Amino acid sequence: MAIKVGDRIPSVTLKRLGADGLEDVKTDEYFKGKKVVVFSVPGAYTPTCSNTHLPGYVQEADAIRGKGVDDVACLSVNDPFVMKAWGAALDPDGKIGLLPDGNGELTQALGLEMDGSGAGLGTRGKRFSMVVDDGVVKQLEVEEDARAVTVSGADVCVKGL
Repeated sequence: MAIKVGDRIPSVTLKRLGADGLEDVKTDEYFKGKKVVVFSVPGAYTPTCSNTHLPGYVQEADAIRGKGVDDVACLSVNDPFVMKAWGAALDPDGKIGLLPDGNGELTQALGLEMDGSGAGLGTRGKRFSMVVDDGVVKQLEVEEDARAVTVSGADVCVKGL
């Protein structure tokens, strides 16, 4: 069953590549006491994710934060090394936090996984956006078509905050 508005973000530990190597990102700690916009992409370096979804959030990051949001984070079922390189390529100023879900644990716990095997991607995350306040989902928009950015884009997010 997919997560819904009013639910708490599941407790999992992700791995992110930091200045000193791999570091744990515990969702309980990451979302505690903060308002966070999370958007999920099916895959780093894929066309829609690289050309539209992530760049839109980079462009609108200041406007989103101006509406009382503490962090903006991109979730993807990719390993920490790929996410670090992708972020450096598309967000050199680091406006967006990257949440690599290399094993798909958070995505599966959210119930928002998708089968991308037809495109050679295996199990990935659906394209979505959510607003999380102190660990509780306040808004959630999931795309019907993984190639589209209609309800989960930064422009829609800014208007809905």
